[in-house]
Amino acid sequence: MEELVKLIQAADLKEEVPSFKAGDTLNVFVRIIEGDKERTQQFKGVCIQRRGSSSTETFTVRKISGGVGVERIFPLHSPIVEKIEVLRRGKVRRARIFYLRDKIGKKARIKDIAN
Repeated sequence: MEELVKLIQAADLKEEVPSFKAGDTLNVFVRIIEGDKERTQQFKGVCIQRRGSSSTETFTVRKISGGVGVERIFPLHSPIVEKIEVLRRGKVRRARIFYLRDKIGKKARIKDIAN
């Protein structure tokens, strides 16, 4: 029975998911459906966590919009997520960087990984 569930879940997994982790700046393209119209919206921010595995994996992206912190949780393999772009790689020492919620302005910056 478990093999059957895993087989069905594996059919829904996306193949073109880029590698990213907490601290990376992402641009997530989200499909928005309003009535009978459909459009794509960008959500650009810092990934503050990744959790789950395989079909249930999610990631949280945080951005500052109008001076207010906005966080959005995306299922990684959801059909509403069209594309994920990694804009910058951040150097952080933990997997969940919730301490960014308390930081404001320049203190909330994350160092880039030197390539």
